[in-house]
Amino acid sequence: MRRPTSVEVMLLSAIGLWALNLTVSRYILTHGFQPLAYSTVRYGLASIVFIGIAFVAERSLHVERRDLLTVAGAALALWVNQIGFVYALKTTSASVIALILAATPIFAALIGLAFGTEVLPRRFWLGAALSFAGVGLVALGASGAFGADAAGILFGIVTAATWAVYSILITPLMQRYSPSRISAVVLPLSWVGIALIGWPQTSSQDWQLGWEVWALLLFATLGPLVITNVLWFKSLDRIGASRATLATNLQPFVAAVFAVVLLGETIDAVQIAGGLLIGAGILAARRRSPVTPGE
Repeated sequence: MRRPTSVEVMLLSAIGLWALNLTVSRYILTHGFQPLAYSTVRYGLASIVFIGIAFVAERSLHVERRDLLTVAGAALALWVNQIGFVYALKTTSASVIALILAATPIFAALIGLAFGTEVLPRRFWLGAALSFAGVGLVALGASGAFGADAAGILFGIVTAATWAVYSILITPLMQRYSPSRISAVVLPLSWVGIALIGWPQTSSQDWQLGWEVWALLLFATLGPLVITNVLWFKSLDRIGASRATLATNLQPFVAAVFAVVLLGETIDAVQIAGGLLIGAGILAARRRSPVTPGE
């Protein structure tokens, strides 16, 4: 039996943490934390962590002038992404948002093709089709999924699209900077925007939330945000944005499992079949011949 490659381990670890983060963040946002106050605190803590890591490891946050526009674009995409993320989870269930985020590879592929950064073979699209057929089965088996709040679904689509943009913008920066330096620059810039628009909620937030919420906030910061940022950046550098984001199609099924265990939701045979089909699609897309420009 073939051992998983290092990039596969990184992607699966990031996917597991992200899937769990949907459940954790949904719990936090339905137990007293206002959306923008939560994002302000979480991204503020993460920014401090990344700045500390970068200074200890590299003693510098310098970014070359030619990359400033790309950094600003990535920060803007991440800012919009986080606004969409917290409001999507506030107004819609975690399982529905997980399903919507499975559309990220399509956004990444289309944007990559538009900017000439990706050349995708037919096998990739076959894998994507299989994966999204699996997503459809998961959605079919999700109780009440199609009755979700329309605004929440729209926020979920914004989250998926902006994450694709963010991933594509970050990829060329990986050739010149470490993941910790990129995060130490981009996340604080995004945090400034989040803090500014989130000030009314942050200033009126009731901070008596209980130790469970604060413990989950710490996990949501250090695990799904700090650790996954490093894993995700390295995966993007190794295999490209569209192929890395294809693997995130596993998230709906993984998130459903976490929901069963932690939130008492149910999962049926249709959803299990969908998860298996998602995995088959990812395998089909991975087993491809090398792609050369112009192919």
